[in-house]
This record gives sequence, structure tokens and C-alpha cells, in this order.
Amino acid sequence: MHIAASVAAIAILAHTPVAAEGTSLEQIVTSTKPIIDLRLRSETVRQTGIAQDAHAFTLRGRLGFETGKLWDTQLLAEAELVWPIDADYNSTVNGKTQYPIVADPEDYALNRLQLTNTSIPGTTLVLGRQRMNLDDQRFIGSVGWRQNEQTFDALRVTNRSIHNLTVDLAYIDRVNRVFGENSPVGAYQGSTFFANISYQTAPGKLTAFAYLLDLNKAPTDSSSTVGLRIAGEHAFKGIKYGYAAAYATQREYADNPLNYRDDYFAIELAATLREFSLKGGIEVLEGNGIKGFTAPLGTLHIFQGWADKFLATPVNGIDDRYLALGYAKKPFGLFDSFGLIASGHKFKSQRLSIDYGSEFDFQAQLKRGKYTLLLKYADYSADAFATDTRKVWVQLEYSR
Repeated sequence: MHIAASVAAIAILAHTPVAAEGTSLEQIVTSTKPIIDLRLRSETVRQTGIAQDAHAFTLRGRLGFETGKLWDTQLLAEAELVWPIDADYNSTVNGKTQYPIVADPEDYALNRLQLTNTSIPGTTLVLGRQRMNLDDQRFIGSVGWRQNEQTFDALRVTNRSIHNLTVDLAYIDRVNRVFGENSPVGAYQGSTFFANISYQTAPGKLTAFAYLLDLNKAPTDSSSTVGLRIAGEHAFKGIKYGYAAAYATQREYADNPLNYRDDYFAIELAATLREFSLKGGIEVLEGNGIKGFTAPLGTLHIFQGWADKFLATPVNGIDDRYLALGYAKKPFGLFDSFGLIASGHKFKSQRLSIDYGSEFDFQAQLKRGKYTLLLKYADYSADAFATDTRKVWVQLEYSR
């Protein structure tokens, strides 16, 4: 599915005579909203086994617009640039292998170009290059932490016509990855499908999902993943508590030459009392010694530590036990909000119980208006997997 064909197809749909929220070009122009998203980031990486430390000082800019509605249809267009001001790092495409990897290559690209149509009652159709974040982003996500986010060339249909029920379906033709257009693995093509069906119950939201990934440049990651997830949040005597639990099973799919089955399960419990929060959980991705459970289209930075040592699941799987403490205050002096997070992880292999290592993560964040200032730290201590790695980020973001 090429972008031009996507836009042309939904434009035809948009001009079907239906009741419209807006019916003139003037209304579209006057209700058009600009998209301005700027992020200045310093990232420093020290990694055992690599002589030189990496220092990436990059500017990410996203500029675009979203129109008002005409014939129940809106157009969103957004360009993105990633500019390395200081490029003493291995971006994966700049050849600087004497430094550790910081996967923020220089890039100038079309980030999003989509048409959204709501002419069918209770239904939203989105066609074109778009952002997708499903559930906790474990399996489908935009990888928003990286400067160049992951987007999808897709047709997505979401229906909410039945109370408490959401049916979310998509066909994905191309995945535009964080490594940029100059990378040999900067995009995956193939016929990928997903179905995500959720129902809101009193205990929480129950979701059934199926993700069928056909990835031409990563055939061993082409997979069929089917599972269930439930997540809820409640309050009792001033304490807010939440929980999430998920199970999935995965097999080879499309042109994957492997014959395997790996399972996934996770459980997380959380509690919040006034400004303080506590969260802990277990996440297990199985491995059979040849292939580990994979989630190549997820926002992997959210999971298994911010040092990103487990972006690819080891062949013996991974068992991650974690605990996080948080503090959040609104307002906070001159600021709209202030937040602290400190977390720890203990990693071992799911198969053979090999001690991989441990990690400590810390984050402090201040917000005022459209500005966000972030300080972030990750420290991975290796036992039997990878090498000791420390990362420090300082980031300023403006978004409207």
C-alpha cells in the first residue's frame, strides 16, 4: 500500500454524499490545527568493551497540520527531521563503530500522511502513514522514545458501535522503523494484519488480540501471536490500585523458516497513595534455545530496562522481575507537575535459569505549559549476558 494510493482511495470515500460536519473549504482552513513538536536531547553511553563513549546531541522536529472535517474526513500531514548537532555515536548507518549505538540517525522524512473518515456510525477509518499504539504497546507501538518514531502504512478500522466493545482491525503494508530511510532494515514490507478486540467490564478491560506479522527483511521474526490481556484500576480507602495480566502464544508465520512455539506471560500490580506510587511485576518471554518470543513492532524501550539490552529476546528467553517507586506532584511550585521514578530489574533466562544481569533506572521530569524537561539514567550490570552499560539523557521538549 503506497501512500499516494492510500490518500486517493480514502479521498474517493470522503466525497461520498453523507451528512457532513463541515461543507466548505473555508471551514476546513479556519479549523486546521498546526502540529509543532520539537525535542532537543543529549544522550551519553558508556559501554564495557567499546573504547570510546558515545555522545549524541540531536534535535528532532515534527511540523505539520491537521485539517478540519469535510464530508466527515480529515487530513493530517507531518514531516520529521532528526539533526545530529554532535554526532560522536554509532547511529547504525554513519559508520562510526568505534562508539556505542545510539539509534537516532540523521533523517528527513514524511512521518505521517493520513486521512481519517468517520462517516460510518460508530466507526473510524484511518488510511495512510500513521501512528499506532495498542494497549501497553508491548506488541504494536510507535517507539516514541527514539527521535525518529515508528509509523505504519496501513488501513485501520475501529468500531465502537456496541457499548463497552471496541473492535480494532488493521492491514499494514509497510513498517517505517526508527533506523531511517538510509538503513537496509529501515522499513519492513509485507502483508501484516492485526485484530484487537476489547470489552470494558467491572473488574477491568478484557482484550483478545491476534498479530500476524509478515516482515520481508526479518523473516525469522515473522510470527503469529494470539493472546489475552486484562487490566483495571480501582480505589479503596484513598488508595488507587491497578493490575494487568497477559498471556500469549507465538508460532512461525509467512516465510519464517523456523518451526517453533514460545509463550509469553506478564503480571503487574500497582498502588498509589497521594503523591507516592509502587509498582512491581514479572514478565516472561519463553525461548527454546533456538528462537525466543519476539515483539519486533512493539515499543520495546518501555520494557526490560531503559538500557535497551534486550531489544532482541535471547534464544533462551528472558524472565524479568522488577519493582518501581514513583513520586508525582501537581502543581509543583512554578511548574505544572514534577515526577520521579526509580526502578530495579533482575534478569535471568526463562530456559536454564541463567543469570543475565540487573539494572537500575532513574528519571526526573518537570512540566510547565508546553515544555517538558527530562533527566534520565540507566545502569545495566552484566552477569552472563551483554556487557555493563550506562546511559544518561538530558532532554527538553516543546509540543503543541
